[in-house]
Amino acid sequence: MHTEEQLNIKINNIIKNIKKIDTSLYSLAQAHLDSLAKPLGSLGQLEEIAARIFCIQAGQDESPKKMPKISVDPACIYTIAAAHGVSAEGVAVHPDVVNNVMVKNFLQGGAGINVFCNTAGVEQFVVDAGCTGAEFEKHPRLLSERIANGTKNLAKEAAMSRFECLKALELGIRLAEKAKNAGYKAVGTGEMGIGNTTPSTALFAAFTGLEVEKFVGAGAGLDQAGIKHKKNVITNALKLHKKVVDGQDPIEILATLGGFEIAALAGLCLGAVYYNLVLVIDGFISSAAFLTAYKLNPDVLDYAFFSHLSAEQGHIAFLTTLKQKPILDLQLRLGEGTGAALAIFLLRAACNIFNDMATLESLNVLLE
Repeated sequence: MHTEEQLNIKINNIIKNIKKIDTSLYSLAQAHLDSLAKPLGSLGQLEEIAARIFCIQAGQDESPKKMPKISVDPACIYTIAAAHGVSAEGVAVHPDVVNNVMVKNFLQGGAGINVFCNTAGVEQFVVDAGCTGAEFEKHPRLLSERIANGTKNLAKEAAMSRFECLKALELGIRLAEKAKNAGYKAVGTGEMGIGNTTPSTALFAAFTGLEVEKFVGAGAGLDQAGIKHKKNVITNALKLHKKVVDGQDPIEILATLGGFEIAALAGLCLGAVYYNLVLVIDGFISSAAFLTAYKLNPDVLDYAFFSHLSAEQGHIAFLTTLKQKPILDLQLRLGEGTGAALAIFLLRAACNIFNDMATLESLNVLLE
């Protein structure tokens, strides 16, 4: 077990030692893409994706003798689950017990994320970071890392202590390390937490300074009255924690307004980048976690691919703030990592274009 000071040291070391990607490699990647047997730029965003993956991965090779291949395989997604004390405020459609039901469903292979991972050829792991009730039975795809039985109610007090938040961040870093050691090239974010659009919305508002109404949405299916109530709960919570918000310490804000799965995902983002993994962000909740990581070190942005535009209305405000373009826009709002699984398939396609397409030169095409 780590002390709070030891966790601080470990996490700060990860944050400080994240490397910028070598942007000088973009021209090399683009020259290769332009040499392929196709009109210039005709594969659009897939070419942009391939070039960035090249910068992430080729930059690790100090003396490449030939054009390095790029890959996101094998890839995995961590679906991290936790309960939220703020659900007691009536901000969610479903009760907390659904968290446990869904964790079991993930492990039995019956959830949307399982279907998408199986379709896309992506491995999925489930992490209990803070569910309630009895511990889950052992399973080869389950990591039991429960920090506490859910967070406290952020509408009345800090959701987590700083120590608990550091534990969750460090958990995410360890998940990234585990993926790296297992040989994964890409890692995707996923989550399960009844009521977790509420802390996510609070985090977006706290970090951007934008109005709550820019981010608040229906979550798993609130009606207009429910959305209004949710907005009031978040607005009042931000007033309650104004001193913390004004201080703009990312870890303090995360501890006060976040959740165990959100903090673990923030750590996963930091860890994935530290270990030079391609990072695929799912939807609204995962983006709130990513924003926390971004506030701790903005260099994480170059490693991140935003899988889709969530149907949750605040997601576009977040993407606009960071000037990011999502890969897909399918009106998804399930979470779990579903958007990430779909996007990884397209990242694989981008890599295969880069690696396997014939060049104009190989076809003996002469350009004037």
